[in-house]
Amino acid sequence: MRVLGVDPGLTRCGVGVVEGAPGRPLRMAGVGVVRTPADAEIGQRLLLVEQGLESWLDEYRPDLVAVERVFAQHNVRTVMGTAQASAVAMLCATRRGIPVTLHTPSEVKAAVTGSGRADKAQVTAMVQRLLRLDAPPKPADAADALALAICHIWRGGTTNRLQAAAQAAAQAARSTPPRGSFSVKGSSR
Repeated sequence: MRVLGVDPGLTRCGVGVVEGAPGRPLRMAGVGVVRTPADAEIGQRLLLVEQGLESWLDEYRPDLVAVERVFAQHNVRTVMGTAQASAVAMLCATRRGIPVTLHTPSEVKAAVTGSGRADKAQVTAMVQRLLRLDAPPKPADAADALALAICHIWRGGTTNRLQAAAQAAAQAARSTPPRGSFSVKGSSR
């Protein structure tokens, strides 16, 4: 599976592509940041984020896009910009028919480090270790994007398989006659 992780932001939108499967070694395919000038108007900044993400989608053709779920912060202005960049990422992927999943920051930290309260330095160190990189990915937004992709490969794949199994079981239950009722064609009894 190839996952594009997106750590949304207007000034720096982290992007990272990881390939792998649960229980197997992971491989980084690409990492970077889509940047926009802080003094540009919001519409222009969102357009630049879209263009940058479209470029990543063209180059890496991911199977899924994992985006950090926006959570409430004290600074409403920061939350709005993050939410807008998040929406652009979801729109770009959905326009192409690529599934999108959202992961909370604590879910990502727990998946990568074992603790939902890990700090950025711990997350970055574990991303470097898990992907067998020579140096930590920089800036932190890029490392966070890789962590999102890792989180989805390890946790999202399992969740998706459990949901698919539950749906298959429910469909089988609907199409199977209840126990104890049957009919035999051609029987004279």
